[in-house]
Amino acid sequence: MFNVIIKTGILYFFAMLIMRLMGKRQAGQLQPFELIIAVMIAEVASTPMDGAGVPITYGIVPIITLLAMHNAIAYVAMKSQVARAFFSGKPSIIIHKGIISEKELKKLNYNLNDLLEQLRAKDVMSISDVHYAVLETNGELSVMLKPAKRNLQPEDMNMAPQNPGFCYDIILDGKLKPDNLERLGYTKTDILSVLSKSNIKTIKHVFIATSDEAGSVFLQDYHGNQTTGSMQNG
Repeated sequence: MFNVIIKTGILYFFAMLIMRLMGKRQAGQLQPFELIIAVMIAEVASTPMDGAGVPITYGIVPIITLLAMHNAIAYVAMKSQVARAFFSGKPSIIIHKGIISEKELKKLNYNLNDLLEQLRAKDVMSISDVHYAVLETNGELSVMLKPAKRNLQPEDMNMAPQNPGFCYDIILDGKLKPDNLERLGYTKTDILSVLSKSNIKTIKHVFIATSDEAGSVFLQDYHGNQTTGSMQNG
């Protein structure tokens, strides 16, 4: 029994490492060949756990083989459009200029209930609002609303708002993240100045603090009090 527990722990961390090496994707974003490999990894990893007499290599070797297959397929798919279409398929336009393609739905075994469900997941309550809908190769639905139904954009009003850039977390759970602070081009003194203006004594009193590349800072302490500031003015 102890032998099985040890093998289970080793295989768990090994399989997790292999999945990390395959890339950072959520389950719903996996391409068909990636999903198959992920399922097979789970299956072969369980083989040595079936009994104490099964060597752990019966799980490790197939997993390494599957990783090699994944990397080879991913490389070929990256270099060849034909291979990419074979392994991943092609996106399918199921709504074109507001018209639902019954032919595409039948071809994909994708019914209207599936379509309506995915539209609701995109916060689209009426199918009549949709201009284009594309079913991606990973099963996700991409939606373009009709011009009259989409959200108003700054460019619609000839506005050019400032680009704040990427937002970094600079304090998490009372601990400063100096690497992110350095990426933003600021120092510990700068953030301490912002804290002082917000009547926060030390970094340890901050539950979370974030800053974008424009220097706009958001703070929340452990009591739930929130405030904003500017690194540039700090």
